[in-house]
Amino acid sequence: MAGSGERAVRTRARLAALLADASTAALRSAGGRVAGVYLRAGGPGDASDFLRLAVLAGLPGPLFRPWWRVHVDRPFPVCDAYRLGLPVVLPNATEAVRRYPQFAAGLPFPFASVHMPVPGGGGPLGVLAVLRPSAGDDGDEPLDRELLARLAEGLGTELLALADGDRGAIVWDGEPQCVRPPAARPPQAAVGRFTWDPATHAVHADDRLHTLLGLAAGDFAGTDTALAEALAPAEAYRVLAALRDTAAGKPPGAPLSLRAADGASRLLDLWPAGDGGALPSPADGGGAVARVGGVVFDPGRAALADGAADQLPHGVFCLDRLGTVVYANAAAARFAGRAREALLGRTLWDALPWLTGPPYDDHLRGALLSPEPVHFHVRRPGGPDGAHGGYDGFAVSVHPGDDLLTCTLVPASRMEAPGGPRPPGPAVAAGPSMAAGPSMAAAYRPIALAIALTDAVTAQQVSAVVMQELLPAFGGRRLAIYLLQERHLHLAWESGFPPGFLEPFDGVALDARIPAVETLATGRPLFFESMRQLAETYPGLPMDAEEGSRAFLPLIASGRPVGSCVLGFDGPRGFSAEERTVLTALAGLIAHAMERARRYDSEAALARGLQQALLPSRLSAHPRVETAGRYLPGTEGLDVGGDWYDVVESGDGLALVIGDVQGHGVQAAATMGQLRSAVRAFALGDRPPDEVLSGTNHLLIGLDPGQFASCCCLRLDPATGLTRIARAGHPPPLLLAPGGRARPLDIPGGVVLGVDPGARYPVTELILEPDAILALYTDGLVERAGADIDDGIADLCRALDRAGAAAGRRDGLTLSGVADRLTAAARHADARPDDVALLLARRLRHG
Repeated sequence: MAGSGERAVRTRARLAALLADASTAALRSAGGRVAGVYLRAGGPGDASDFLRLAVLAGLPGPLFRPWWRVHVDRPFPVCDAYRLGLPVVLPNATEAVRRYPQFAAGLPFPFASVHMPVPGGGGPLGVLAVLRPSAGDDGDEPLDRELLARLAEGLGTELLALADGDRGAIVWDGEPQCVRPPAARPPQAAVGRFTWDPATHAVHADDRLHTLLGLAAGDFAGTDTALAEALAPAEAYRVLAALRDTAAGKPPGAPLSLRAADGASRLLDLWPAGDGGALPSPADGGGAVARVGGVVFDPGRAALADGAADQLPHGVFCLDRLGTVVYANAAAARFAGRAREALLGRTLWDALPWLTGPPYDDHLRGALLSPEPVHFHVRRPGGPDGAHGGYDGFAVSVHPGDDLLTCTLVPASRMEAPGGPRPPGPAVAAGPSMAAGPSMAAAYRPIALAIALTDAVTAQQVSAVVMQELLPAFGGRRLAIYLLQERHLHLAWESGFPPGFLEPFDGVALDARIPAVETLATGRPLFFESMRQLAETYPGLPMDAEEGSRAFLPLIASGRPVGSCVLGFDGPRGFSAEERTVLTALAGLIAHAMERARRYDSEAALARGLQQALLPSRLSAHPRVETAGRYLPGTEGLDVGGDWYDVVESGDGLALVIGDVQGHGVQAAATMGQLRSAVRAFALGDRPPDEVLSGTNHLLIGLDPGQFASCCCLRLDPATGLTRIARAGHPPPLLLAPGGRARPLDIPGGVVLGVDPGARYPVTELILEPDAILALYTDGLVERAGADIDDGIADLCRALDRAGAAAGRRDGLTLSGVADRLTAAARHADARPDDVALLLARRLRHG
């Protein structure tokens, strides 16, 4: 929230409390696991086209760091909800992958999400987002959207009140506030212990086990079968098999993850206890034993503070949903090499840093967002030493619960040898050195960038994707992309640098000793962790800032140099080996996209040059008729279309024609040129519109290009205003009479050209009054995805009304100005899926 001094501190505190309350309320109403609120970014260097995560409930902040700051144009559901002002609901992973592949690639877990815009008068103030358990693929799980919408609406009202109605003051300028959600259920018994005699099958359990299983003491039969059925009815066979294996000296390599009758998660750990029930050390050998010891605990309930877990041979610790260690047993403290008191109350990133960062953050994120446990291996840095029990490798299991994550550490010596039984669950296999598997986070960056680049076909679009995808992912604020042309590097894109700073480097030759050139010449990326390091390496090189760090990446596609990419960061920072590898891989993706874009630019320029050459450079004039034409090429795909228009002198009058060849590309443009020539030839012979269309139809069928075209043709007598119109599958013309409203003309039409050699094209006659405006157009001006074309025609009528009113005023718009008004929205649109052609005619009162 913008402000200063003590009032700003109080206001920010009130804002944080308001957002925290809204997030926790959303968690309850949507049955969510994680909730948060995004507001417009307002920190130094931020622009209005970024959103910042202001509050996060139910997930540790570091695990969501890649999404703290996002560009509003990114293909993410939270961005769509903000831009469009509409809720985005993804009921399951299938729908997320279909609609938002980049979002799904970054969070590849089975969860659902709801993104509700926070209304605030002139548009959304932010977005309330909830991540919740996934519905089935049919997406039928009920969700009270109205309740969430009311929560978002109430939040918007309170935000405006807090800012005294100033929408511009509702921003967030820092890291997200992390909120611990309210407990899902009250503390209950979380641990129960038992022993089993394999000779008699008798089970001796403590009272806590009865409480955990919801059984009265008399209900427990005291046998292994009864225990297995009470623990997990559908998986009793696994429990019995594990008991037998443990009695034979082969305990499970990790705790068994089971499902209770109500679907809740339970963990079972077993060990050979000997005759007296004492625990052997983890390094003891196998062999038949007289008794088996076991502990059952619920990973989703209260901290295991009753001491039972201290009897376990492996480490157990619990994290709350903000990543704080709330319990650790004796073995976990020993493996961590720290006193138990030094672990409790500290975040995992502080207490056990060797269990954080890629790829471990990915596993923790998965356990917090999905109901299934995750399993992986970890090597503790530094090798074995007495401070952590002599073990440097552990198998880690993370079991999710409503309020807690229960994590287990099994030392390397307790794991099965190669070829033996594997630990339960989908453990990630590790090699003999116990090295961790590849990071999902590191893999996500190239995947997400590759997905985004598939839709970028021009160099400008590729550069925009890099700015939106790459910079936020690594915390960068500056970007420059240079492309190689005739042995010189030319600046193709810049963002974040001081105005004019990069101009001296535009067009620099390849013999210059600057990092952007040398990274391309050598093919090696250059990383500078501080501006001082950069200045020492390149003495005399101009600097754009005193503090910061820079990365210079070569853009090389299939061995061919394409250019170089410069990433700038505001403060000094290191570049880990993993980051350097990922950035180098990303540079390769950017290079291939730029190479593709350059081919597109060349091919598109050729096709558009052909098309422009075929369109009329000027329109035939008449002293009593004013005309204006506009053409806008489509921006999607690699091809141009076949829209055209023309005005031809025809006897004492004028013939006006507009058409649209089906398809895109050079073939469509060539066919358009042939049709324009044919129409022009027929019209010059002063033929009526129906004969012009019939003759052109026969010509197109004779050419057999495998294409068809729509067309509208009219002949206007400027002296009398008599207008004769025929159309072939084309949208109807619009007429704006003086002092009236624009309307589409009801003109019967024939089929498109190039289909039926016997087609007939009826003629409709009308009188065009002086100062009336006639508008002919192609469907690219009125068609919208997901909308009826009649709605688009109605919108064009309203736009013509407004432009015509302006043209009717003294010193008002010319007809050319009206044409500009009618094509303004299409001209400024980010994407035009089709070409746009417009032809206007106005009969003047005096010649």
